[in-house]
Amino acid sequence: MGYKVAVVGATGAVGREMLKTLAERDFPVSEIVALASGRSAGTEISWGEKKVLKVQNLETFDFTGTDIGLFSPGASVSAVHAPRAAAQGCVVIDNTSQFRMEPDVPLVVPEVNPHALAQFRKRRIIANPNCSTIQMVLALKPLHEIARIKRVVVSTYQSVSGAGKEGMDELFHQTKSSFVHQEPEPQQFTKPIAFNCIPHIDKFMDDGSTKEEWKMAVETRKILDPDIKVIATCVRVPVFIGHAEAVHVEFESAISEAQALAAWRKAPGIRVFDKREDGGYITQLDAAGEDDTYVSRLRKDPTVEFGLAFWCVSDNLRKGAALNAVQIAEEMVKQGLLEKQVA
Repeated sequence: MGYKVAVVGATGAVGREMLKTLAERDFPVSEIVALASGRSAGTEISWGEKKVLKVQNLETFDFTGTDIGLFSPGASVSAVHAPRAAAQGCVVIDNTSQFRMEPDVPLVVPEVNPHALAQFRKRRIIANPNCSTIQMVLALKPLHEIARIKRVVVSTYQSVSGAGKEGMDELFHQTKSSFVHQEPEPQQFTKPIAFNCIPHIDKFMDDGSTKEEWKMAVETRKILDPDIKVIATCVRVPVFIGHAEAVHVEFESAISEAQALAAWRKAPGIRVFDKREDGGYITQLDAAGEDDTYVSRLRKDPTVEFGLAFWCVSDNLRKGAALNAVQIAEEMVKQGLLEKQVA
């Protein structure tokens, strides 16, 4: 059985990755539609090896008869069009932050909490978590099943692609300009990103945290366990693709390094590459274009009674966005939750 799928925000970095991922994973598509703003309508975009799609205008598109909508157009656009699509019978899988913390919208990482998909019928909207949250909860879930997690301290090193194509362009142009002694004014970031690290992602909140840091805390609790305490420091780094995280975990009971490694090796979506030697770890460059989340640098944390520390890396455009959304659709098919719509 094939499904009619609409990709919303198809001309953006994540939208293009969604189209690519659908083709690569041979998702059962009977018809695919690329949607974007009116200014992009009429442009052509590739899907699969040979097919070219003409982008249609989201504003005027009728979702009646569309089975699945993969949304990544920005939160304010999703706020308007995701409920409209859902009301017309489409199941929306939304990659923006708009619906993540709404209690009647499931927030899902298929390898972690696939059971949450059962709640989708209330709104016909499913939220994709934040990219930095996805890779962390993937790594935490197998450990949490051995010894309950009390507290997580995480520092992220997030690529510019998390800010979209414009962020990638800014890094490229600033890097190039530095070699001819030019200093262009930052546009997408608050300070120059080339050869720099910026401890600021999203807006500042009243307590001094940024919204990105808040997202990691509240989303982890919604997905994994409401009792886990999380504090994050989120940093934008001059890397094009791939987020890395230094994660320190405190548990309620003892857990050994051997137990953690064994659990990760059995867990779907996780790959261990951990050698205590030069280069025996994964970096963002290594993980770019890969589906798995990689864990390295595992060691005991001697500052707490039961603690581990590790390094976690993932391609934020794939598992952190497009792949997770497509996997949600695949899991819905697997669970028999998708019904063909009639136009």
